[in-house]
Amino acid sequence: MILADKIIDLRKKNGWSQEELAEQLGVSRQSISKWEGAQSIPDLNRIISMSQIFGVSTDYLLKDDAEPAEETAVQPRYEEAAEPARSISMEEANAFLAVKDRSAVQVALGVMCCILSPIPLIVMSAAMDEGILSLSEMAVTGISLTVLLLMVGVGVALFVINGIALKPYEYIEKEPIDTVYGVDGMVRDRKERYAQSHTRMMVIGIALCVISAIPIFIGMIISGDSEKDFPLTAGVGCTLALVAIGVLMIVRTSIYWEGLQQLLEEGDYTRENKYNNQRNELVAGVYWSLTLAIYLLISFTGILWWDKSWIVWPIAGVLYGALESVLRILRRR
Repeated sequence: MILADKIIDLRKKNGWSQEELAEQLGVSRQSISKWEGAQSIPDLNRIISMSQIFGVSTDYLLKDDAEPAEETAVQPRYEEAAEPARSISMEEANAFLAVKDRSAVQVALGVMCCILSPIPLIVMSAAMDEGILSLSEMAVTGISLTVLLLMVGVGVALFVINGIALKPYEYIEKEPIDTVYGVDGMVRDRKERYAQSHTRMMVIGIALCVISAIPIFIGMIISGDSEKDFPLTAGVGCTLALVAIGVLMIVRTSIYWEGLQQLLEEGDYTRENKYNNQRNELVAGVYWSLTLAIYLLISFTGILWWDKSWIVWPIAGVLYGALESVLRILRRR
């Protein structure tokens, strides 16, 4: 095993990302990436530092045929899962990224369909009320609801197709993995080449969501003090369209970026995070079951009626994030 592979192996056994290892060594993440891709070799001081951090000898790091001494074997920062890490070949990695790329498009289009689905109902109803559309109320309702259900149905179908396609690769997200020689460098190269596009799509998507309210303000200006509400309603439709495009771009790039992180075991997919997520499954099940019970209770009993009881879900989401942070701190202690 060459030095590049040993650095990758020891880093992953400790559950560290490249950024975390770089911080401990006082170097940039790009330096770690080059070491692991066999594009450069760390100097002697860094070799010594790595031997201390990883708990192995310098001989083990420098000699291709050396084995780590039993007493200096790496001890992970977290309790290892019972099952051994699954090996990922180059073919599996390429197939997974191809599926992730298709999945990103499918899920993004599905979300977009769901966001756009109410637009026909909103716009056609307003057009009928102001005489712009010469159809009966029954016809407008029937047409708009049909379009809404069709769009939601398409969105749900895309979600299901995506879930089936990704099912064989579920272990990459949840279990420890070891990539064979060359895979880590290939994925890291793709990530570096895609980073600029990812940033651009995220910025444009977020910007579209931020400015999406402008059509509503324009509709308010056009309507003025008149009794005609169609410009305002049309503005709402345009707002939803802008949000749909923005979310499409965010979801599209985030899912593919997530696939790259999963193969590299970085970000939210380090071994430590995978292990913690497995331990959090029981807590999450209980927590969200209680949240659903509270939501139904306050809605049916009238404590908060249905038009207001939805507030339970965003509050529960924020509190769950805080709960996960507390659990993470307690485990580290």
